[in-house]
Amino acid sequence: MKAAVFNEHGGPEVLEYTDFPTPEPEPHQVLVDVKAVALNHLDLFVRGGIPGLKLEMPHILGSDISGVVHQVGDAVTGFEIGQKVIVDPSLPCRTCEFCLRGEQSLCSTYRIIGEQVRGGYSDFFAADAQNVIPVPKESGLDFVEAAAVPLTFMTAWRLLMTKGNLGPGSSLMIIGIGGGVALAALQIAKIAGACIIVTSSSDTKLEKARLLGADVMINHNDMPDYHKEVYKTTNKRGVDIVLDSVGAATWERSLKSLRKGGKLVTCGATSGPMATTNVNLVFWKQLEIMGSTMASSSELRDVLKLVWNKRIHPVVDKVFPLSKARDAHEFLEQGQQFGKVVLRP
Repeated sequence: MKAAVFNEHGGPEVLEYTDFPTPEPEPHQVLVDVKAVALNHLDLFVRGGIPGLKLEMPHILGSDISGVVHQVGDAVTGFEIGQKVIVDPSLPCRTCEFCLRGEQSLCSTYRIIGEQVRGGYSDFFAADAQNVIPVPKESGLDFVEAAAVPLTFMTAWRLLMTKGNLGPGSSLMIIGIGGGVALAALQIAKIAGACIIVTSSSDTKLEKARLLGADVMINHNDMPDYHKEVYKTTNKRGVDIVLDSVGAATWERSLKSLRKGGKLVTCGATSGPMATTNVNLVFWKQLEIMGSTMASSSELRDVLKLVWNKRIHPVVDKVFPLSKARDAHEFLEQGQQFGKVVLRP
């Protein structure tokens, strides 16, 4: 089979489109004929090198996989050859205290497909059967759209619904609209009945966000002290929740945008992890700062119900052939996308 691999950490130039052995499914696995695989910022971090993360080289990236069942292991039942599926990118141990209470993303040995283990930038991928999820025909999703769903939608769902307890009448600010998690969060929040404020440096992105349901749009280039505008917009109250996966560059303003007792939820730090926190602000306003990685299996299935029923829909910006994985990485690094970037083998 063909795969996009890298043998050393570095920039997009380390990615190589080459021949790679086709995996043989173990008895408990399903061999998926990969039709599309979506990019995440995680791919960029892994390719560049994450401190402490040791990989078997060559490494294959790709957490978000869609395709069809090509072969099943001897111990697998319930799947048909040619069936359209997506892959749950979570790899918990399923036996630790967290897994046993349904909190798989807190697993002490938690791994993610494409990060700690080889992923789906390839023609075929062997996945544990319990990670393979059929895509209902009624969903109307093509392979590219299906690949754009798992990681971002499960992460956004856990951040807003499990951690944030977002509900009707809540107010949410999303920092940096345009990425996969941010757009998933926008749609989930709209379904939940929240008032949504979004920020971006691009008026084009802000207009697209408005069409998806955003109520207030703030260009943070034109208004660098946007927390003051948030204060005005909310009648000097502040928002209930801020979703900030930008990190160092926006952290202080995100905290200042919250109401008393408000929550800052985060799943990343694309501008850098070393943010400054005003502790006085945290205890005086009784703020909550909550991090989250991925989601549990049940949380993924919860948000998939909305996807299958066409209540929410993945947004795709651009599709590249797998052979152009370098170009796709360069495009994602530019930060101009509105929606997911997807590779097709």
